[in-house]
Amino acid sequence: MNDSLLKLLQQVDTPTVCNAIEVAQGKRGFNAFTRGTMLASHPEAPAMVGYARTARIAAVAPPTEAPDVIKERRMNYYRHMSEGPRPAVAVVEDMDFPHCIGAYWGEINTTVHKGFGLSGALTNGVMRDLGDVPDGFPVVAGSIGPSHGFVHVKEVGTNVNVFGMQVADGDLIHADRHGAVVIPQDVIPTLEAAIRKLLDTENLVLDPARQEGFDFEAFEAAWAAFEKART
Repeated sequence: MNDSLLKLLQQVDTPTVCNAIEVAQGKRGFNAFTRGTMLASHPEAPAMVGYARTARIAAVAPPTEAPDVIKERRMNYYRHMSEGPRPAVAVVEDMDFPHCIGAYWGEINTTVHKGFGLSGALTNGVMRDLGDVPDGFPVVAGSIGPSHGFVHVKEVGTNVNVFGMQVADGDLIHADRHGAVVIPQDVIPTLEAAIRKLLDTENLVLDPARQEGFDFEAFEAAWAAFEKART
């Protein structure tokens, strides 16, 4: 991912990227996206873009492993999050889903991860401390709650599932208040052009629709141009 593509991805929303991937692929049917409604700590924040740093946690029940094992895995988790290519996004699956109760993403964890240079966090789990989550580190989560429960790290760097979206460590993620997508590796070279083509094509309808006197005839002409540009 070059700097030009990164800058553009940070400027557009996730639905635009989702559509642009289909433009780049030349067909409909792209399905590497989250399902259902997610919640955003900073709804108006720009999208988070980066390579996934994955992990799995649980919080409903206390850990059954020895404390030193849990501590070592926790430190391995933070080491993993601090390393790897940048930009990066923490993608953490709560294994208790859909009955998550442990807010892993609060003031401390978000501040630590931001300090590591991550762009944000994506999780099917719980977030809290919403007024204290630092600017520049958005969290897109499955729910909001007050407790951390018995939260502990179960796996580091493994494949995860967040709202039906499968993510491998190192996948390129784009996420905002709409949810998230995994950007396929094979579309990255053409994605910037696809996004710009998509925006130009959409304006064939949007620009006339925003003009005074817009009516069905104007719509019909605009839609014909729009359809022609899409084929």
